[in-house]
Amino acid sequence: MSRLLIRGGTVVNADRKFVADVYCEDGIIKQVAPNITQPSQCEVVDATGKLVMPGGIDTHTHMQLPFMGTVAVDDFYSGTRAAVAGGTTMIIDFVLGSRGTSLLDAYDQWRGWADPKVVCDYSFHVGVTWWSEQVGKDMKKLVDEKGVNSFKMFLAYKNVFQLDDSELLASFKVCGEIGALAQVHAENGDVIDDQSKRMIELGITGPEGHAMCRPEEVEGEATTRATVLAHQVNCPLYVVHVMSKSAADAVLDARKKGRIVFGEPIAASLGTDGTHYCHHDWSHAAAHVMGPPLRPDKGTPEYLMKLLASGQLDCTGTDNCTFNRNQKAMGRDDFRKIPNGVNGVEDRMSVIWEKGVHAGMMDACRFVAVTSTTAARIFNIYPRKGIIAPGSDADIVVWDPEASRTISANTHHQAVDFNIFEGMTCHGVAVVTISRGKVVWDHGKLNVERGAGRYIPREPYSTIVYDTILRRNTTRQPQKVDRKPYSGPVWTKDGDIMVGDAAPASAESSAADDTPTKDTSSSQTTTPGSSSRRTEAPGGGRASSRVLQPPGGGGSGIFFG
Repeated sequence: MSRLLIRGGTVVNADRKFVADVYCEDGIIKQVAPNITQPSQCEVVDATGKLVMPGGIDTHTHMQLPFMGTVAVDDFYSGTRAAVAGGTTMIIDFVLGSRGTSLLDAYDQWRGWADPKVVCDYSFHVGVTWWSEQVGKDMKKLVDEKGVNSFKMFLAYKNVFQLDDSELLASFKVCGEIGALAQVHAENGDVIDDQSKRMIELGITGPEGHAMCRPEEVEGEATTRATVLAHQVNCPLYVVHVMSKSAADAVLDARKKGRIVFGEPIAASLGTDGTHYCHHDWSHAAAHVMGPPLRPDKGTPEYLMKLLASGQLDCTGTDNCTFNRNQKAMGRDDFRKIPNGVNGVEDRMSVIWEKGVHAGMMDACRFVAVTSTTAARIFNIYPRKGIIAPGSDADIVVWDPEASRTISANTHHQAVDFNIFEGMTCHGVAVVTISRGKVVWDHGKLNVERGAGRYIPREPYSTIVYDTILRRNTTRQPQKVDRKPYSGPVWTKDGDIMVGDAAPASAESSAADDTPTKDTSSSQTTTPGSSSRRTEAPGGGRASSRVLQPPGGGGSGIFFG
């Protein structure tokens, strides 16, 4: 039996903070209380003057992703090793199979990559990168048998991952039927494809072209469209990597209308901006290329942080997908060939503390919510993860709010050779990280074991996601209007008239078959439901007719003559 006692710290959960010791056995928190008596053969962590918080949950990573002709340099070992060094104890990575690949086969492939390497717990979202009825069946199997409860759809990357609106609707509908959360990469891929060609025609081949062909209104439009489509089939929606004011505003607008939409800003969009794309060093500019791009508006990070702090955006990931300089250089003559992706898994917690808590925008409890608890609730692993409480997993970070560190590629623990937060000094440091009850990071030293992490299955129908959705399924169903069936004349494309369900007839017989009523003011005969007069055509043939009611106006019906 492994025993661990964290003594003398201030426990911080999303709802409150209080002074208490935390005792763990075999990877589970057993007791949270002041002055816990130390058991025999128990490791002790001194947290005096420190904060004891749930380990971070990074909602968005891409470890060793095959993408754009190469493979992300941080694999599941170096990526999760860096995560725990920064205080993150769980990642949720993405399975992204190519078009035509079975979702189940892709899932098995990613598990084969991850299980032998992860040093902390992890789970998977699965990307829906193409559509067929079989894909829908695979989604259900992944939910029922593999513990997947979230699926990502792309509105961008034309001819690679992008789905059209009909495919989005179909995938959203399946998500709603199986209790999964639909996620979207929200950019208009058709506009990007068109504008990227235009940039090349204009001779703009450098990294700045990447941002120019993907202006923030393209992200905003796609975000709005995704929220509308999801709402039509009563499906909850999670917008990954919110990168711009326009996308954030679209999320807020949807929420004001009562739609179930979650927004995920990431460390990059909260901690830096897109002015780097105009840097005169090509490698520096290319290192920041990601999709959607960082925004040149220097006010965007603070704007997003204020929304995150106030609860209008929800939780944070990194979109960690790293490529070295030589990999980025694949696009040295054409920005369209620069592999998209940046770092963040190690620095997310410190960047958010610096820009949020240290800057006076949020308190420590909100910090815990946006880095851990809300993610655990949305993805249905709460209270197993995301809280310091008896019965929860012993995934814990001891945080020193007074310490500081300067971020650098020279000292980080990721495999990538560049850091987009280079030179940023962050107040707030993870001094001890505990994964599954074991100290894996201790004052700058790693003590990790490949494969020590575990895959965490997740149940569908998360309460925070689906309670309102399920209620609407029963209370907001469309209702038909009860009325008497229409029994009057019906115009056909051949110019015939049908009465009721009768076969098409000539105008004379159609009028004659109806019950006539005598007009007392004249000698004409009228038919109920119409204001028409009948005449014989020359030669005794079918009468010609014309409609007296003009488009958009009132009229007297059908006139035969």
